[in-house]
Amino acid sequence: MNIFNKVTLQSLKKSRTRTIVTIIGVILSTAMITAVSTFAVSLQSYMIQGSIAKYGGWHIGFPAVDSAFVQERAHDQAVSSTASFENIGYAALSGGKNPDKPYLFIAGFNEDEASPGTLPVTMVSGRMPDNSREILVPSHLAANGGIKFAEGDTLTLAVGDRMYGNQQLNQHDVFLAGDQSGKGAEALVPRAEQTYKVVGIYARPAFEESAAPGYTLITRANPSERADSFSLYVSLKHPREVKAYANSTAAGHAYVYNDNVLRFMGVSSDELLTALLYTVGGIVAFIIVTGSIFMIYNAFTISLNERTRQFGILSSVGATAKQLRNAVLFEGLCIGAAGIPVGILLGIGSMGLVLTVVSKNFGNILYSHVPLTLQVSIPAIACAAALSMITILISAYIPARKAAGTPVMESIRQSNEVKVEAKAVKTSGRAQRIYGLEGTLALKNFKRNKKRYRSIVLSLMLSVVLFISASAFVTYMKQMSERAVAFTTYDIGFATQSMKDSEMLALYDKLRTAGGIWESSYQTLMKVTGIAQASDLSDAYWGEEGASGAAGKAGNDGKAGNAGNAVVPSPVRSDEQVSLPVDLQFLDDSAYLKILKGLGLPAAEYTGPDAKFIAVAKLMSPADDKRLKEADGFRNLFKTSSSILTLTPKSEDGSKIEQGHDVSVTFVETVPPDTLPVTGSSDSSEPFFFRVIAPYSLIGNFEPVDSPPAVKGLTFRSKHPAQSVAEMEKTIQGAQITDEYKLYNVYAMMDESRNMIFIINVFAYTFIIMISLIAIANVFNTISTNIKLRRRELAMLRSIGMSDRNFQRMMNFECAFYGMRALMSGLPIGLVFSWLIYRGMFIGGADQIDYIFPWASIGISVFSVLLIVFVTMLYSVSTIKRENIIDALRDDMT
Repeated sequence: MNIFNKVTLQSLKKSRTRTIVTIIGVILSTAMITAVSTFAVSLQSYMIQGSIAKYGGWHIGFPAVDSAFVQERAHDQAVSSTASFENIGYAALSGGKNPDKPYLFIAGFNEDEASPGTLPVTMVSGRMPDNSREILVPSHLAANGGIKFAEGDTLTLAVGDRMYGNQQLNQHDVFLAGDQSGKGAEALVPRAEQTYKVVGIYARPAFEESAAPGYTLITRANPSERADSFSLYVSLKHPREVKAYANSTAAGHAYVYNDNVLRFMGVSSDELLTALLYTVGGIVAFIIVTGSIFMIYNAFTISLNERTRQFGILSSVGATAKQLRNAVLFEGLCIGAAGIPVGILLGIGSMGLVLTVVSKNFGNILYSHVPLTLQVSIPAIACAAALSMITILISAYIPARKAAGTPVMESIRQSNEVKVEAKAVKTSGRAQRIYGLEGTLALKNFKRNKKRYRSIVLSLMLSVVLFISASAFVTYMKQMSERAVAFTTYDIGFATQSMKDSEMLALYDKLRTAGGIWESSYQTLMKVTGIAQASDLSDAYWGEEGASGAAGKAGNDGKAGNAGNAVVPSPVRSDEQVSLPVDLQFLDDSAYLKILKGLGLPAAEYTGPDAKFIAVAKLMSPADDKRLKEADGFRNLFKTSSSILTLTPKSEDGSKIEQGHDVSVTFVETVPPDTLPVTGSSDSSEPFFFRVIAPYSLIGNFEPVDSPPAVKGLTFRSKHPAQSVAEMEKTIQGAQITDEYKLYNVYAMMDESRNMIFIINVFAYTFIIMISLIAIANVFNTISTNIKLRRRELAMLRSIGMSDRNFQRMMNFECAFYGMRALMSGLPIGLVFSWLIYRGMFIGGADQIDYIFPWASIGISVFSVLLIVFVTMLYSVSTIKRENIIDALRDDMT
C-alpha cells in the first residue's frame, strides 16, 4: 500500500462520523437499486409463470404441419419440449350468431403428448374425454356463438376440410366469406360423419386465436386412424431466440407466437409495452442515482475541503495530480467496499419482506394460483453493484479533479475556500433590524457559502417534491377506489338484452338461491324520450341550455307537435314543450317499495295502473363539476317538485313510436340503484342526469314491440361473492341459455381496486422512506461537516464575547434559512406535480375524483424539513461547544 492510500485511510478514521454517514448513504443507495432490480426480476418471473399457467408454456405454434415435422421438432436440440394434437377437421355450425366463426374445429389430443403446462385446459364442468367418441365443448360457443350444448348431448357432425380452390385452410386462416355472389368464398368438403357425446364444458382455450374460424372441440385422438395434419406447440430452451428459430425452421409453414408469455420475457412484438417497462424502470433508476450522487458527491466534496491543506502539502513535496486523484478514488473504493455488500443484503431482505406483505394482494389482482416469490438474479445484483460503484467513482472523481488542479499555495493557505465580493454578502438595514446580529451573521454566512449549502437545499427539496407527489398519487387512487365502492349497490350482476322476461325471471329464481346471497333484485333499463312543459324547467337549465335551445327551436320551426315525432339527439326547446332523453328504469316491485318507504311516499299512489313515478333529474354541467356528490348537491333540472311527462319509447333505428304515455312524476333527492353496463353504449354527452324509476309490473305498458330494452339485469348482494359467482356459473351453464349475456363479479372488481391501492401504498411509501433516508443522510453529512469546517470561525466568534445563547440563536437562524430555502422551492414544485397527477388521472378517465389541496403533505413536509435540519444542527453545534476555544483557533485542519 503506497503512502497516499495510507493517508487516505487515516483521514477516513479521523472523520469517523462523516465516514459512517457516507457509508450509510451508500448502503441506502445500493439497497434501493438492489430492491428495484430484485422486484423487477421477481415481478417478471411472476408474470411469466402466471401467463404460462393461463396461456400455456409454448413459445411458437405451428397450426398445420405433418407428422414428420412434429418428429423433427421433438428431436431438435434447441427445443425443450413439444405438445401437439391432431387436426381432425371442421364441421359446419348451424345457427351460429358469429359470422366470422361458422365452424366447429375438432382437435384430437394424445394423452402422452398434451401437457397441461404447455396447453392448459380449464374445465368449467364435467371431465376430460376418455376416448375418441367423447368430446369437450368450449363455454364461449354459447356466449359468442349463440349455440348451447350441455353435458350428455350427442353431436353428429359431418367432419371435413376447409378448401379454397386447391389450398387447404387451417385455424390460422380467417374465414373467407367471399362477395355477395359467393365469389372468392371457401368451401367445406366433408370426409366422414362422426358422432360424439358431450362429457364436459371447458373455458376458451388460449391456443385458439381470436380470429380462428372454428370453435375448438376437444376429443381423444383415435390410435387406429392416422392423421395427416397436426397442430404443434414448441417450447424453446432459449425463448429470446424464438424469432430466429421461426425464420430458420418454419419452411413455409404458418406459425404464431405466444405473445402473452413472450411479452414478459422482453421478446414480444408489443414494442409499446416494452418501451413503457423500460421507461418506468429508467425513471426510477434515474431518481435513485440522482439522489445518491447528491449525497456521495457532497461527501467527497466536503472530504476534500477538509483535506485541502493536506493535498497542498503533498503537492509541494512532489505529488502529482494523478496521484491525488487516485487517492480520492481509493477513498471511494474503500467506502464502496464497506457499503455496497451491506446495501445488497439490505435491499434483498427488505424486498423479500415487502413481497411477503403484498403477495396475497397480487394474487387477488392477477393470478391467484401463482405465488409471488422473491427471485434473486445474479446479473441483476451485479448490475446493481456496478451501478452503485460507478455512482461512487463519478461522485469522487469530479471533486478530485478539481482539487488536483488547485494551485499549491492556495491549497496550503486555503485562500480558495471562500471567494466572494463584499457586495454579495451585503444585507439590508431592515434585515438587520428583523434578524438582529445573530440572524445577520447567519444570513451573511449563508450567502458567502452558497455552493456548499446548495446540495443541502436540493436534497431537502427533492424529498419534499417526492413526498407530496407520491402522497397525491396515492390519495387520488384511494379516492377512486372508495367512490367506486360507495356508489356500487350490488356485488354481482347478470346483464342481457335479448333474453325473454319469462326466461330471465326463471333464471333469477335459481340464481338467488346461490350460497351467500342475502339480497337480490331484477331490473330493466329503457331509453325513452320525455316531453315536458317548458315552463316546468328550471332557470338553471335554461342558463346551461342557452344557444342550444334556440337552435333547436329554429330547427323545429316552433312546432310543438314535431317534438313528439322527430328524432332529437339533444335537448330541443319549442314554445311550449321540451324533448329530453330519459332513462326509464323498471325495478322489481319489492325493491321499488323499499325505495318508496325510504322516501316516505304512500305506496298506494305510486303503484297500480295509474301510479305516479319517481324521478331524479339533476343538472351535471361543468358548473357542477361533474364529479360524484350527494344528489342534493346538484342543481335541479325542474323548478317544480312534480310534473306531467309524456314518455315515448324508441324503436331500434332511433325513431319514436307514435303513442306516448302521460305519467305524473315526483322528483326526489335520492341516488337511484345502479344499472348494469349497456353493451356498445358510450357515456352520455347530455349536461344532465334524468332517470325515471317505475315498478316492474308496469313494464308491459312501455316496452316497444320491435326493439329490445337497453339492458335487462339481475343484481345480487352476497356475503361470499366468489363462492356465489362460482355456483351461478354452473347454474347458467346448466340452464342452456343461448342469448348473449355477461356475468359481472363487481365485488371482485372493487377488490382488485382495493388491492391495487394497497400495493401502490406499500411501494410508494417504501420508495419515499428510502429516498428520504438518503436525503437525511445527505443533510446530516453536509451540515455536520460544514460546521466542523467552521470550527475556527465559530471559535473566533465565541472568543470575542458571543454567549452560548447568542451562538445557539445564530445557528437556529441558519436552520431556518436552510429549511425556508428548501421549502420555498420544494413546495411549489410539489404542488405543480400534484396538480399534474390529478389532471393526468382526470383526463385519463378518472373524472370522478376531486382535486384535494395537499395540506397534510405540506404540513408533514414543513415539520420534517425543519426537524431534520434542527436536530442535525443541534448535534453538530453540541460537538463544537464541547471543544476548547484555544484548541479550535490553533487547529490547522490537517
